[in-house]
Amino acid sequence: MAVLPSAVAFLLLVSFSLTVNIANSQSFIGVNYGQVADNLPPPSDTAKLLQSTSIQKVRLYGSDPAIIKALANTGIGIVIGTANGDIPALASDPSFAKNWISTNVLPFYPASKIILINVGNEVMTSGDQNLMNKLLPAMQNVQNALNDVSLGGEIKVSTVHSMGVLKQSEPPSSGRFDPSYEDLMKGLLGFNNATASPFAINPYPYFAYRSDTRPETLAFCLFQQNAGRVDGNTKIKYMNMFDAQVDAVFSALNSIGFKNVEIVVAETGWPYKGDDNEIGPSIENAKAYNGNLIAHLRSMEGTPLMPGKSVDTYLFALYDEDLKPGPGSERSFGLFKPDLTMAYDVGLSKSSQTPATPKTPTNPSPTSKKATWCVPKSGVSDAQLQANLDYACGRGIDCSPIEPGGACFEPNTLASHAAYAMNLFYQTSDKNPLNCDFSQSATLSSNNPSYNACTYPSGSGSN
Repeated sequence: MAVLPSAVAFLLLVSFSLTVNIANSQSFIGVNYGQVADNLPPPSDTAKLLQSTSIQKVRLYGSDPAIIKALANTGIGIVIGTANGDIPALASDPSFAKNWISTNVLPFYPASKIILINVGNEVMTSGDQNLMNKLLPAMQNVQNALNDVSLGGEIKVSTVHSMGVLKQSEPPSSGRFDPSYEDLMKGLLGFNNATASPFAINPYPYFAYRSDTRPETLAFCLFQQNAGRVDGNTKIKYMNMFDAQVDAVFSALNSIGFKNVEIVVAETGWPYKGDDNEIGPSIENAKAYNGNLIAHLRSMEGTPLMPGKSVDTYLFALYDEDLKPGPGSERSFGLFKPDLTMAYDVGLSKSSQTPATPKTPTNPSPTSKKATWCVPKSGVSDAQLQANLDYACGRGIDCSPIEPGGACFEPNTLASHAAYAMNLFYQTSDKNPLNCDFSQSATLSSNNPSYNACTYPSGSGSN
């Protein structure tokens, strides 16, 4: 009996150590720091804010020197990115890559803990074949430039993909890459494998819910009580959409021989408000998704196919980006306000690790599936619309209605024709929201765009 007090003390010490570790060293929790806004606080204030949280990594979409400097000596890992427009030069000119590293890395490292460089964002689903073909050479030249300054083993190089690179994601065990991308993906994954860099992907259960607005789907997406979904191949019951999407990515990697490449979730989140016609945004839902996701990551439970570890996950986003085009939800993903207060509490503060999240989903839609259409966001360039039109009509859908004499030929504009083709591609792809992305130039809408004799197929009914 004399050993009991010391054993208890040891257990208490272990428990305390684990609590401190969970609160302060959660290397698997990151955040996206977007800058398409005119009301963001100074980078120095943001650095102090981040230090008051359990966020250990920040992803930038570019390489803003003011932010990188502000994060110096904080210990926070920094992910920086090259612009898609820089890819051709990075691919063709090794000196351009060396200059990029000299400008964006060397002045700041190691005081600023740069851990990863993403070459481009969602290039593979951009519809730009030239960029797609040049992505791997660009990554190789950036890697070589790092090697030349002896940083090749310290800073990794990768790129970020949308879930649209998958042809199939349900059930998770059947996850496969789109065959049209597979050869290029093998090259990129070979690079990831050889350099021990991660495969970065953007899963959004929010978009999955928008294509299937039943209450049980919302609960599945928000990590709330639900009946679960059984994978018919593995007989594994999935209890949330996040695990299902991540395991679909794992299955796709495994199917082409790259199961050992680390998966990183580069973006995931839920908007806390949106336009009146948008389905799903609310403070309750955003708090439930992000709060329950953080709790899930902290549990170290992992996913059914990757148990016992948490996937590095970058929440979207640190702040709202008030200058972003598109529906209101696009400007409403921020976890913090410009005045540095919380938009809602998801337990990121070191002084508040376990927020309560709603047990019942906030579902503004009826119990039956609501019709949805895939339409271009406002402000999309003609070049992107043309790429979307070419991509959609090149995938075997029937584009005859937008040809001369067709019911949807008039108005004879690129915007109208692209909208019809993009929606038809989405509807004929099992109404998978991943197929209404088009390099983030499309969105789902509950407003019927049909007119006169031109009928846009809708996403109502069962899948």
